[in-house]
Amino acid sequence: MAAKSPSIRALSRYLLRPQAVPHATCRQQRTPKRHSSAVAGARLNGPIEYDTTPLLYHTSKAALTNPELPEDVRKGQTKRINLYQAVNEALRHALQSDERVLVFGEDVQFGGVFRATMNLASDFGTERVFNTPLSEQGLVGFAIGAASEGMKPVAEIQFADYVYPAFDQIVNEAAKYRYMAGATQVHCGGLVVRMPTGVVGHGGLYHSQSPEALFTHIPGLHVVIPRSPTQAKGLLLSAIRTNDPIIFMEPKILYRASIEQVPVDPFYLPLDKAEILKTGKDITIVSYGQPLYTCSAAITAAEKDFGCSVELIDLRTIYPWDRETVLDSVKKTGRAIVVHESMQNAGVGAEVAATIQEKAFLRLEAPVKRVTGWATFTGLMFEPLIVPDVTRVYDAIKKTLDY
Repeated sequence: MAAKSPSIRALSRYLLRPQAVPHATCRQQRTPKRHSSAVAGARLNGPIEYDTTPLLYHTSKAALTNPELPEDVRKGQTKRINLYQAVNEALRHALQSDERVLVFGEDVQFGGVFRATMNLASDFGTERVFNTPLSEQGLVGFAIGAASEGMKPVAEIQFADYVYPAFDQIVNEAAKYRYMAGATQVHCGGLVVRMPTGVVGHGGLYHSQSPEALFTHIPGLHVVIPRSPTQAKGLLLSAIRTNDPIIFMEPKILYRASIEQVPVDPFYLPLDKAEILKTGKDITIVSYGQPLYTCSAAITAAEKDFGCSVELIDLRTIYPWDRETVLDSVKKTGRAIVVHESMQNAGVGAEVAATIQEKAFLRLEAPVKRVTGWATFTGLMFEPLIVPDVTRVYDAIKKTLDY
């Protein structure tokens, strides 16, 4: 009898566990990689320096100067945590403050693959934090039913790659329920569907997808992607409180990589406002999630080499997105680049670029440029070749300035 092949789900933990460092002898015999990210002594495509990046709050003082925080939170304390811990804190506060909140999904009860729900079941009981069968359609359908009965469900999809069986439930039920309900107040407002998204370095075909653009075409949904622990905590708390269905996509590579000082007290960040992370006068870069760190590194190099001034904007909510902030910036700088990890065709960047073309054409000094993932699947060993790297963003800045 032929041996039974392991399932995709069984392989997920194997694929995403920390990879062992090869023995020195093996490293010497290995053929060098033939792409820019691995060129010996490469100046641009080194590792992202999360410990020093200006996109994270490295001190308590810096964290508490965030103007979006309420005054009482700015007078409080912070602690240094990573993104998955920030998600855990947001869920914990939501469970403590509102008995209607439920947290569930595949393996959620013991903490989930990325440990974002760790200890919640033991602290709040398995009636409020619990495992579901391995059925995305089923768990999202249950969440819609719970929300329509007045609960505040937070449903976890184990990987964004697994959301497709639930696509029908999200698009044809969750997104339309409020519209169909009219003034009856019977709808699934308050539903949040969380999912880890994006590449992680060795995820392959079924653990590296970035499907956010699919949901940005659906009226009635909000699609939110945080870039940091502070953003994850504040945006998730706002999502749970909001009376609309939210797709909350967490860049899995940032779960442990992005660490910063985060206010201890609960706080709520706006879901309808992009954030200007860095002001500039010569070019605008628009991005979201992990590629913001790539953009920041490219900007540092480009400003040093070209003497330019680059403005960087984090969309945060990619649907419905903050057109006003982006357009005001582009009208000031006259140039725009949109960067995201998912593929170019019909991606978020296409909508942003089209809007800039329509609303700010007469102020443009160069065509809007997109730096995105290539139009192919993410093969296991080819992730560095597919997603945008520092060199590609740097080159886009140079070409746009020189146009």
